[in-house]
Amino acid sequence: MTDTVLDRFLRYVVIDTQSDPSSSTQPTTEKQKDLGRLLVDELLEIGLADAHLDEHGYVYATIPGNSDKPVPVICFCSHMDTAPDFSGTDVKPQIVRNYAGGDIRLVGDSSRVIRVAEHPELSNQIGNDIVTTDGTTLLGADDKAGLAEIMTAARILVDNPDIRHGTIKILFTPDEEVGRGVNKVDLDKLGADFAYTMDGETVGHVDDETFSADGVEISISGVAIHPGFAKDRMENAIKIAGAIIDRLPKDVAPETTEGKQGFIHPVGVTGSMEKASLSFIVRDFTDEGLAQKEAMLETIVKQVMSAYPGSTYHFQVTEQYRNMKTVLDRHPEIVENALEAVHRAGMTPVRGSIRGGTDGSRLSFMGLPCPNIFAGGHAFHSPLEWVSRQDMEKAVATIVELAKIWEERA
Repeated sequence: MTDTVLDRFLRYVVIDTQSDPSSSTQPTTEKQKDLGRLLVDELLEIGLADAHLDEHGYVYATIPGNSDKPVPVICFCSHMDTAPDFSGTDVKPQIVRNYAGGDIRLVGDSSRVIRVAEHPELSNQIGNDIVTTDGTTLLGADDKAGLAEIMTAARILVDNPDIRHGTIKILFTPDEEVGRGVNKVDLDKLGADFAYTMDGETVGHVDDETFSADGVEISISGVAIHPGFAKDRMENAIKIAGAIIDRLPKDVAPETTEGKQGFIHPVGVTGSMEKASLSFIVRDFTDEGLAQKEAMLETIVKQVMSAYPGSTYHFQVTEQYRNMKTVLDRHPEIVENALEAVHRAGMTPVRGSIRGGTDGSRLSFMGLPCPNIFAGGHAFHSPLEWVSRQDMEKAVATIVELAKIWEERA
C-alpha cells in the first residue's frame, strides 16, 4: 500500500459509495461502509488506535496531541458518499499527466469534453497531473479528495513528531449528498471544539458562508371522474401541478442566478388525475430571503388553485440547513486560522461563500462551528468532474499548517 494523496484518492474512487435519497436507513446504502472499513484499516495502520466504524456508517479516529500546553481540539471532516445525480459504479479514473492545456476529451464517452471555456480553472493547471473519469461515471472527488487529503495529513502528523499540534479528531460521514450527513453523529464521542470540512473546490478558498435551505412538498388533490363525463367537473391534478411549475418566476431559478442570489427549484413531480405531488428546494443566504421565496411559491399555488374550486392542496416546509456564517462570526479565529494556513501553504487565501451546503452547515448549529476548506475538485456530481494531484497536495499542506497554527496560538 502506498500513501501519497494521489494513491489514496485512486483507491477510494473505485469503491462505489453512492447514497440513496429514497432509502430510510442510515447509512442509506450499505456499500458506503465498504469504504469506511478500508479507511479504518488505513487509520489503524497509520497508528490511530481508536479508529472505528460505527453502526450508522461514521468513521471516528484521534491523532493524539504532542503539545505541552492546552490546545483546542479540532476536527477534520469529509464525507464518503457520492451524489445520486450520476452513476458512481465502476469508476475508471484517468490521469492526464503534465497537462499541457486545452480541452480534455474523455476516453469512455467521446461526446463528453472538459472544455477550458466552461472550466476556466484549467488555465491554472498547466503542468499538473489531472484526474478525470472515462466519461461514463462521476469521479467522486466530492468528497474522496477530502478523505485522501485528511488521511495523508494524518500520516504526516503521526510520522513527524517534531510538528507540534493539539489533539486532532477525524470524522468521515455517510449520506452528506442526501442531506443526512450528520443525522446520527455522536458529538460527545467526537469531543472536538471546532471543525473543518475538506469539501470545497478551488485552491486557496475557505468558505464561511452557505445557503440557508428548506425543502417544500406540495400535495394536490384534484377531482377525478371518467373522462367521458368530465365536462365542467374534472379537475386534473397533473394539469394543476403543471400550471404551478409554469408560473415559477424565470429569474429565481438555479439556471438564472449567481453570487448571493437565491432560488426556487423544482426537483420532483409525480401525479395522476386525482393526486399530484411537487417537491422543491428553496435556497437563500438569509432566512428572510428564504421566507420570502416560500411565500412567493405558496402565493403561486393559491393563484393556480383558485381556478380549481373543487381541488385542495397541502404546503409543507421542512428546514434542511442554515447559513453557518451566523455561528462562525461568533468565533472569528476559526476562519482566520484557516486563512493563515492557506497562506503558509503557499497560496493566496480567498474567503468565500458556497452556493450550497456542507456537513459543516448543520454541525455549526449543532454546537460544532465548522467552516469549509477547499479540496480541489471541480464539476461535482457530473461525468466531467476533475481534480489535480497538485491541488490535493496543497490541501494536505493546509491541514498540516492549520494543526500547527492552533498549537502556536493556544
